[in-house]
Amino acid sequence: MNKKLMSKKKPSYKISEDLNNYLILYNRKLIIPIFYEDLKRFSGSVSVYNNKDVDTLWVRVFYSDFERKEIDENLKKVYNLLHSDGNELNMEFLNVDAIDYCTFGNSKPFRVKIRNILNDNFTYFYVKKADASRVYGLELEHILSPYNLNFLVFEDTLIEEHITGIPGDEFLDEFLPKCNDMEKAQIAKEFVKFNERCMIRLLGDMRSYNYVIIPTHDFDQVVYKIRAIDFDQQCYEGNLQIYRPQFFKENKRIINIIKEKLQKNSVDQYKIEERSIIAKRILSSVERSKKILKCMLSDNISKKENIKLLSQQIYSLTADSNFKNASCMGEIMKASFDYILKNYENHEMLSVD
Repeated sequence: MNKKLMSKKKPSYKISEDLNNYLILYNRKLIIPIFYEDLKRFSGSVSVYNNKDVDTLWVRVFYSDFERKEIDENLKKVYNLLHSDGNELNMEFLNVDAIDYCTFGNSKPFRVKIRNILNDNFTYFYVKKADASRVYGLELEHILSPYNLNFLVFEDTLIEEHITGIPGDEFLDEFLPKCNDMEKAQIAKEFVKFNERCMIRLLGDMRSYNYVIIPTHDFDQVVYKIRAIDFDQQCYEGNLQIYRPQFFKENKRIINIIKEKLQKNSVDQYKIEERSIIAKRILSSVERSKKILKCMLSDNISKKENIKLLSQQIYSLTADSNFKNASCMGEIMKASFDYILKNYENHEMLSVD
């Protein structure tokens, strides 16, 4: 897929009152002591290079001595709110090692590195501009994927935990060529499932640098999982292919492995398995699923022409009139949930009235 098929820049959508109430209900909204705009007041920066001296397109930012002290204290408080109950007893053992700013993409996040000085363990979190698309993406990932996600929203600021793993583009360059045939077949299977999951929940732009691959050692083998790390393109674009990672040229090497290692009936079986798993996740969190859909049904998170195009394309694929008649992205998402449930032991459709 060529990049031109995607919009040049997705607009930012404000968090609606319904979504705000949802965030309060599920403890996603907490008062935080620092905002995204506060971090933009840096006085200088230097480029960040990786271990191969390649520019990462992140810059390390610096603040005046007066501001840095206050910023560090507030970022440590945010860390405690994100990862615990906000207790500040450990503040003296935390250090803000670095604050990096991303110079490309829609979200332009700040990445904060927090280190425990007692044992040198460190972790990251991100400070971003709050955007309804991004919040829906994070919440749908929490509900529908195998992974829980930890994030906070307050006014126009989003705090998002770091998702560990090997960036997809780095994995394809450095690790995939070293994988044996069994490992490649297992990666191929996981990508089929990942591809299906993204399409069902309308998460777009899963090029190789927007997901990570996570290797886990299990007895005498390494098991690989694929996890999205960028949720900016949730339910916005009109072209269905944008929600199917298989069509991005950056993923071509994995697609070639799928063609080489998996037969069509195996691919079809993995798709059915993923749909069944998603149906089970919806059913195991019915009330939460209904509430997030209700927010989306009353929200404006895309352009009319995108909604019309996407509803037509999914209708052509499924022949389900619920897609054809959709007038907002929330209705398309609800139709997707219902389609999955109808094909899973004939469960009734979700009612969000």
